[in-house]
Order: sequence, then structure tokens, then C-alpha cells
Amino acid sequence: AGMLAAGMLGELSDCSITVFEKNRQAGRKLAITGKGRCNLTNNCTPDEFLRHVVANPRFLFGALNAFPPEATMELFEKLGVPLKTERGRRVFPVSDRAYDIVDALRAYAGRSAQFRFSCVVRKTEYTEKGFCLTTDSGTELFDLLLLATGGVSYPATGSTGDGYRFARSLGHTVVPPAASLVPIECADRALCASMMGLTLKNIALRIEDGTGKTVYSDFGELLFTHFGVSGPTVLSASAFLREDDLTGYTAILDLKPALNEAELDARLLSDLAAGQNRDLINLLHGLLPAKMCAPFAQLAGVNEHKKANSITKEERKRILRNLKHFPIRLLRLRPREEAVITAGGVSVREIDPKTMQSKRCPGLYFAGELIDCDALTGGYNLQIAFSTAAAAARGLAGSKPGNPDRKEES
Repeated sequence: AGMLAAGMLGELSDCSITVFEKNRQAGRKLAITGKGRCNLTNNCTPDEFLRHVVANPRFLFGALNAFPPEATMELFEKLGVPLKTERGRRVFPVSDRAYDIVDALRAYAGRSAQFRFSCVVRKTEYTEKGFCLTTDSGTELFDLLLLATGGVSYPATGSTGDGYRFARSLGHTVVPPAASLVPIECADRALCASMMGLTLKNIALRIEDGTGKTVYSDFGELLFTHFGVSGPTVLSASAFLREDDLTGYTAILDLKPALNEAELDARLLSDLAAGQNRDLINLLHGLLPAKMCAPFAQLAGVNEHKKANSITKEERKRILRNLKHFPIRLLRLRPREEAVITAGGVSVREIDPKTMQSKRCPGLYFAGELIDCDALTGGYNLQIAFSTAAAAARGLAGSKPGNPDRKEES
């Protein structure tokens, strides 16, 4: 968000732009997104996009329509990064290299901005003379200030929550940060660990709370880990599960969503009849990935080595039920430091949605993950960063600082 805003501001005005970067280089978190491929946006319309925003979609309406996914794609193509659209309309660089996106943004910002690398801002103050920023090298004054510091996920990349502290010191309310798009630990840890590394594709996922109410449903991929579950469907589900304790919640997997129970029962009867002298685990290989067969039989309460011709009607019903309703008891979300993004942040009630300027502190702007907006997986969160950054750049370019002799933006 910070790099795009700096680059765009340079195109819109002739002001002096300084970017403070605590790391030795910019874009470290961006470089690891999408497993190193960078799913930079989703090739959809603004209306479709907003249906995937979890927190405060109405706030994003103006910014997203002014700088939609189409604009993001056009910008990066102009910056020399060919793009492609994959399943789910996810957009990636053709090279599958996140660093191509990072390098393009660095070059874009570098056309007009001065970078201060390895420069940690310790304090921000609003004074009669402007914004006073304190670093280890001293203090500097700026007429305008943009905060685009990210959240608290993946702190090793520099996202350590500095922006929350700065926003509070400048009079803003911060909605407590929480993990979003994060794997889930499961009470059935041994079951998940026995299938660690297995990815299930084209399954239906439903999350039920302690009362049996469905709180989330999805279709797609799920990954088993040593502590529980992950993968696109689980990460998106976590955006709706903000509780610290998920005891009582259950993930229900439909392993064969293309077949209804009657059709699947007919398939089971056919398989059992065709392989009467085969062990159950061998028959299950025709229905499930090999790594899942033994844990599945155990959960269904049927001996994996039992011959097909010995399986009772009741056992067949249990097998059928688990194929359509495979239960995994949940425990808690993984720590927010492991989350793809951080939910929460600066309250949108205190930000102008057209310009991203503070309603409490004139000359202060926000962009990106620092704002209390988050969305599902699929390139939506990076697009939020780009759209809010573009709005902030236009807002900064249209601002009239009180003292033209000072630098205009940080």
C-alpha cells in the first residue's frame, strides 16, 4: 500500500515524498504472499468483490470503484509485469514470482520517492508545525503523513503493530487486532496428524457451532497439518471465527459432494458386491486418497481389514455417513502472528472513505491492512491495500499543506 501510494502520488503531484522503511528493503511481506507467487488481486467486478469482504465492505465502496481490480491489473502490466488469471479468478504474475510484483512497486515508488531503509520511526506527533516523526537519527517535520504499516501477522517481515500505536497517539480508535485467514488447531489432533500433508480437493466444508448452527460453508481445498487443518477453505472460514476458544465447533466435510446419499449408497453397494473378498481399506482406495483410508475406517468404527462380504448394513451406513459428514472437532485459531492478514485496525468511522484522510487529525492518511477492513482469500486483501492506497494518493495530492516550505508527505 505504501509503495503504490508513493508511486501514484509522484504521478499526481510534484511534492517531496519520503518513505520510511524499517527493513533493509521494502515489500518483504508481499514477497511471501501466495506461497511466493503473489495473488495480487481477483479479476472480478467491484460488486462481486465486495461480497467477499468480511469487515466494513460499505466503507470500501468508493475506493474500490475508483481503483478496481481492472485498474490494478492495468497498472502492473504497464509496469512490465505480465499477468494471468487462474481458477477462482485469482490473478498472478505469469512468472509465478512474487518478487516481480515487489520489484515493480519498488521501481514505481522510487521514481519520485526517497526511501529511508533500516529507519525505524519511534514516535509520531501532531504539532502546530506539522507531523513530527522521531527516528534514531533525530526528528523531522512533514506537512502530511500516510500510515501504511500493515498489521501484526508475520512480524518477522516488519509487521509488528507500529501503526496501531501511531494511530492511537494521533487520536484514533483501534479495533483490537485479531487473526484472520489463519489455520485452525483441532481437538482431533491425532486424526489430522495421521493425514498430515494430505490435500483434499473439491470437498464441501461446513462449520457448525456448539448448537449445531452452520456459521460458514465453502467448497474447495483443505489441507491436513500436524496440528489441525489449513488450506483455502479453512483460511476463509477463520475470517468468520474470531473467538479465542472454538471448543464445541466442528468442521463437517462432505468428501463426495457430487453425489447425494442415495447415489453414494448405491456406489458403496456396488463396490462391496464387486469386491466381496477384499479388505475394506482396499475398497476405500476407490473412494478416498490412500493416506485417508485407514483414519477414515477408524473414525467410522469399522475394522480396515474386514472383508467386504462381512460388512453389516449398520457399518455401511456409518461409512456412508462419514463420507458425507466427516467430522473434525475444532479447538482454536492459530496465533495471529501466523495469519495471512490481521483483522481489526483503525476504525473506519474515523476515516474519510473517499480520501482515506483522518476525520480526527487533518493531514493524516491511512492505507492497507492497518484499516479495519479484511476479506476472504483470493487476492481480495491485496486489492484492498491497492484501492485504499490509490484513494490516499489522490487525497494527498489534493491536500493543501499549511507550510509549503516543508516536505509534504511521509
